[in-house]
Amino acid sequence: MSKLYLFLTVLGIAIPFGAFIPWLVNNGLDFTALFYAAVINPISIFAWLDVLVAALVLLIFIAVDGKRNKVKYRWLAILGTLSIGVSFGFPLYLYLKEKQYLDLKKA
Repeated sequence: MSKLYLFLTVLGIAIPFGAFIPWLVNNGLDFTALFYAAVINPISIFAWLDVLVAALVLLIFIAVDGKRNKVKYRWLAILGTLSIGVSFGFPLYLYLKEKQYLDLKKA
């Protein structure tokens, strides 16, 4: 499973950035245009609010589960969620947890 989680982590950064980078090339660091594009209609607002709630739940999960299971480097998954998104932070956390489990199992 750890290889699958690592693969999903890579997809979790590649797919969203595959959509964002062309927009960034065309618009530059225009935060006003970015905000406007993100909230242009009720469906996009719905999607962003859904992602926001999912990110909040994930951050709480990583903090609680990571502390309970003493997952090393869980802060990377928190940082990844805050800087890249849920699609990166969640599989990264699962990878870190699975890798630690496998390392403990080998010892």
